[in-house]
Amino acid sequence: MSKPKILFQLDPAANASTFDSVVAIDSGIDHLVHHSHVTIENIEGLVHGAMFTRGPDDLKSTALFFGGDNVEQTEKIVERAIKCFFGPMRVSLMVDPNGSNTTAAAAVLSAEKHVELAGKTVTILAGTGPVGQRIAQIIAHQTSKSGSKPATIRLCSRKHSKADEVCGYLKSQCTGGRFEPTQTADANETIAAIAEAEIIFAAGAAGIELLPESWQLLGQLPSIAIDLNAVPPAGIFGIDVMDKGTERRGAICYGAIGVGGLKMKIHKRSLASLFESNQQVLQVHEIYEIGKSL
Repeated sequence: MSKPKILFQLDPAANASTFDSVVAIDSGIDHLVHHSHVTIENIEGLVHGAMFTRGPDDLKSTALFFGGDNVEQTEKIVERAIKCFFGPMRVSLMVDPNGSNTTAAAAVLSAEKHVELAGKTVTILAGTGPVGQRIAQIIAHQTSKSGSKPATIRLCSRKHSKADEVCGYLKSQCTGGRFEPTQTADANETIAAIAEAEIIFAAGAAGIELLPESWQLLGQLPSIAIDLNAVPPAGIFGIDVMDKGTERRGAICYGAIGVGGLKMKIHKRSLASLFESNQQVLQVHEIYEIGKSL
């Protein structure tokens, strides 16, 4: 008889995410256990508690979910957690701080419904944030796998120095992709950043308009425009939050809720897959592949 499915929701923040809790419960687990204020210093005890309370054959029924609102902090905790595993003594884990991995996977997959990414010019507005970086990682990785011409990825930030720093980091992490640090300190620079781009993503903070109305006056609009901001005003002027492959002035548009349905499916399927074995480590590329299989 199989053991009940237990998911430990591990969050560095003061309060574990209610969003992540609801999705976990809806994914069909039996027991959800929250831990907030998770740190590099206390993660070992939490992981050992999950590992050593069940025999190797039953460890597939225990899993860890790492959330939080500070992506860099969470990733450092995950690195430490993985070092706790040895031999068969391990449990599966999923990493999705701030929903960055599942959102990025859903955004890229939405674009791929309409175009091949290889060889395309892609602009990612607010690209130095967690979701923007992961969109860039997925695109670079997927186009390098195809053996085709890599995508040109314009990674945008209000400060060129920040864009340049993040592009340098991504180049060290990715085998494919051509990264172009791009400053978007004002509307004119932002319009210039999307000129001749076939695909644009807006991955900024909630309620911040990144692309003004004048983008619709360009002689050649991008083929696809995806806005991931769910809080008014839209990140890309003229895109409705409910857009899902909606054509607007010749561009295929997605809003945050239009992408969000796929994001939720990816999130739930990823959680369910944790209990198929105790070997799963689901980070950005693994989560993308799960989304691709849906």
